[in-house]
Amino acid sequence: MTIDRQEFADHIAELVRTIPGDPEIPRAADLFTKALTGGGVIQAFGSGHSEAVAMEIAGRAGGLVPTNRLALRDIVLYGDSPRAELDRYDLERDPAIAHTILDLAPVQPGDLFVVISNSGVNGVVVELATLVKQRGHDLIAITSRAHGEAAASRHPSGRKLADLADVVLDNHAPYGDAVLPLPGGGAVGAVSTITSALLAQLVVAQTVSNLLEAGEVPPVYLSANVPEGDAHNLKLEALYAGRIRRGA
Repeated sequence: MTIDRQEFADHIAELVRTIPGDPEIPRAADLFTKALTGGGVIQAFGSGHSEAVAMEIAGRAGGLVPTNRLALRDIVLYGDSPRAELDRYDLERDPAIAHTILDLAPVQPGDLFVVISNSGVNGVVVELATLVKQRGHDLIAITSRAHGEAAASRHPSGRKLADLADVVLDNHAPYGDAVLPLPGGGAVGAVSTITSALLAQLVVAQTVSNLLEAGEVPPVYLSANVPEGDAHNLKLEALYAGRIRRGA
């Protein structure tokens, strides 16, 4: 048996064609716009490979400046947990970690949260989503509905990320994420990071469009590798001093 890489590329291409039509994308962009025009910051969290999608939202060229990336390692970088804590195989399943991450974060009442998890069932993401809603924040989930519906919750409440979010963006990854089956079981060709990043970028693009239509100047990063990029970015970041983290 051979693995057909073109089959994987065709699968992704079809999703790239269809995902932009998701009516939840403009709804998510409306929440982004509401937060930004109200002086809020977009707080993005993802663990494991989902952190790559949080990086699509927070602190990248062509992206929005008032964004902040939360991560599991915050418990070490900004808290007093030992480095060895990050080696725990079950760290993202421990609901208590969500409390520490949120308590250490520079969050204000008008901030919007985006929580990214392909499965949407692990303890940290469900607990973080629960706390976010208890504290009155709007919440967007980027997740796989197919996986979330098929998997059991690992949170004591039995809830899943999609149950708690105001807007759910479906990355269309299948149960197990990969799409090219292997003869002995399992599969290769993971989908979720690609499609979740696409969703994040589509929401940002629609948000910028919303701001332009409202006569606002979108606070967008330039690449640090173009002339005047650093000066442009530092000037905008200064407006959110103490509210956004960069470099960690």
